[in-house]
Amino acid sequence: MKRRSFLNNTIKGAAMMAIPTIVPSSVFGKNAPSNKLNIGQIGVGRIARDHDLPGTWQHEAARIMAVCDLDRNRLEDGKKLVDGYYAKKTGNAKYMDTRMYDDYREMLLNKDIDAVIISTPDHWHSQPAIEAALAGKDVYLQKPTSLTIAEGRLLADIVKQKGTILQVGTQQRSSPQFRIAAELVRNGRIGRLHTVRIGLPGDPAGPEAPEMPIPKGLNYDMWLGSTPYVPYTEIGVHPAKGYDRPGWLRREQFGAGMITGWGQHHFDSAAWGMDTEYTGPISVESVAEFPRSGLWDVHGDFMVKAEYANGINMYTSGGYTNGIRYEGTEGWIFVSRGNYVASSSDPVSAAKSAKALDASDPKILTSVIGENEIHLYKSDEQHGNWLDCIKSRKQPISPAEIGHRACSVCLVSHIAMKLPRKLYWDPAVERFKNDDEANSMLSRFQRSPYGTHNIKLK
Repeated sequence: MKRRSFLNNTIKGAAMMAIPTIVPSSVFGKNAPSNKLNIGQIGVGRIARDHDLPGTWQHEAARIMAVCDLDRNRLEDGKKLVDGYYAKKTGNAKYMDTRMYDDYREMLLNKDIDAVIISTPDHWHSQPAIEAALAGKDVYLQKPTSLTIAEGRLLADIVKQKGTILQVGTQQRSSPQFRIAAELVRNGRIGRLHTVRIGLPGDPAGPEAPEMPIPKGLNYDMWLGSTPYVPYTEIGVHPAKGYDRPGWLRREQFGAGMITGWGQHHFDSAAWGMDTEYTGPISVESVAEFPRSGLWDVHGDFMVKAEYANGINMYTSGGYTNGIRYEGTEGWIFVSRGNYVASSSDPVSAAKSAKALDASDPKILTSVIGENEIHLYKSDEQHGNWLDCIKSRKQPISPAEIGHRACSVCLVSHIAMKLPRKLYWDPAVERFKNDDEANSMLSRFQRSPYGTHNIKLK
């Protein structure tokens, strides 16, 4: 049947639909309130299964219609997961036949897909997000936004240029306690804010790991992407079976450790209260421990101090309770995730940060924000806010520019861990002042044919 006839028959016979007809939202207009958005899931590992897919399919506006992964086992598991969800929901075992892709670039060519969720390892965040924006897709992007300042800036610029609705997965913004804490601080309930202390753990060292045969069905070369080629070993990638916390999280080749892994969450939330969402620190200095042997080489215990132009000093360390403590001239407010977890294998026990909101005086927390005071963006759920914004074309609660700025704090902090001196950062031009060595770390070598430098921008 020709496509035009197919669409006409579908529209006329909508009441007779027993299985979903995949029609891009653009056919009806993205503002049509009853229209479903067709979503493709890129990366079907731990975070996708535990967080991003359930977070998205719970909303009636979304229809997950495709999955993509470089690991064939995970790809097939992802299809089963999505098909099974819709079968259970509808009572129809054949309701959804989720399409599988082993290359996200092929998925982006599918014009039926309106938007994509990117839940890949950190080194595969910026490039597919940029290419999705260039392909006209809206994007939900897991943090960290980028591995380098350079690729983060490119992403933010492309998203702005294309008018893409990009939501960063800094879902703490959709947890009410983080908004409440930031509003109270911004409205002077603790006086003048002068210090912020962020609790963020490091990672342990790991064992030596021998080279292993590459598993059948894993496109390991593409999994490495733009990073240098290194021999395959299971604890350096992800579990061959199951979805436990993957080893790549503890390798600097693919990320920077907890400073980016959870750091973007907390730096983003802190910036909300500090009123520094579109800027960054003016100086940063750090001490950090790194493993001397073993496969895992990201930072362990550390302390970072960042100074801001508005006079606020921000300290980040695993020595503090996990969360954010705002300290002012008239009191303090502490905020954390409480009992919330994004994944069953989150590295910090919820019991260690169980008090979601606390203050030096309980009356601070019951203070009412007046009509003429500062009221911050309110979202009830991060994925739902993204879907709403795709339809309305309004900016989401965690847009690309704010995500890039929060990630930049992570990245300049990581650079400071490597250099034994105070670094002076210019957030306007996103470069260090009079420090060629530090500026050389704002980008990375990218292995072809992968990497943002190989993207055709026109």
